[in-house]
Amino acid sequence: MSTLSHSSGPDSSAVFRPAFRALADEALVLVRALLQPDKIIEEVERMRALQVEADRVEAADPVRAAMLRRRASLIGLR
Repeated sequence: MSTLSHSSGPDSSAVFRPAFRALADEALVLVRALLQPDKIIEEVERMRALQVEADRVEAADPVRAAMLRRRASLIGLR
């Protein structure tokens, strides 16, 4: 069986389904961000404030600085 006929079989849609699902999920996140720009700006401002605070305390308390950076990164992952 050739590769072309094998890839166009009934199971070929199962291969593309996760990719289309991921694309749809990303599109939904983008639409939500475009509809709520204030929320995005607020999150960026919070992340920036945490980063500035981490930079300020780095020399005196590197563990706290790392914790602040971790909190900032978690905000960015949402």
